Amino acid sequence: MNSPPETPSAAERPAVTDAELLTAHINGDPHAFSEIVKRHRDRMWAVALRTLGDPDEAADAVQDAFVSAYRKAATFRGEAAVTTWLHRIVVNACLDRMRRKSVRPVADDELIEAAERETPLPDQTVEREVSMEVSAALKLLPSDQRAALVLVDMMGYSVEDAAQVLQVPSGTVKSRCARGRAKLAPILSHLRNRSDLNRVSSAKGAELRDG
Repeated sequence: MNSPPETPSAAERPAVTDAELLTAHINGDPHAFSEIVKRHRDRMWAVALRTLGDPDEAADAVQDAFVSAYRKAATFRGEAAVTTWLHRIVVNACLDRMRRKSVRPVADDELIEAAERETPLPDQTVEREVSMEVSAALKLLPSDQRAALVLVDMMGYSVEDAAQVLQVPSGTVKSRCARGRAKLAPILSHLRNRSDLNRVSSAKGAELRDG
């Protein structure tokens, strides 16, 4: 007698949503959470790197976030998208690290190495220089303003989506972004008339948002 065919795991079935994967993980599917990690680790890494400005700290924050998400999966209630829930966890992991200790200064070669891990854009040399200047300037901001600016200006989130990630009202996100931009304006004033700054933030944000 032939054995019945094995039922494929949630991760193996086509067109499985993030919410279905999370439910499968909660129900004991050993592969479901790995698929969630594969889908979202690059975006979570990008958020962590831009928030912390340090590749090692960002990698640790992402690892902490995924461990937390793995353990707290049953607390997901579906009020927001799984991606929003994950980004909330990684932002909180970053903010926790920033509160616990001062993130050490980032060497230029570390930022270049981190940039090389991302999809290259045209005119890499100029854009790397601009990206490093922006990253250094962001590190001068308070953590709440930095997180809001990373999500809205660099990752391309709407104010409403950023508010869901940060669990604050939309008006608070707008206020934090406005204060952060005001502080960055004199620091980055020499970039104001260059298109590079907008290309680095908007193109990379769109790529990570849509990819």
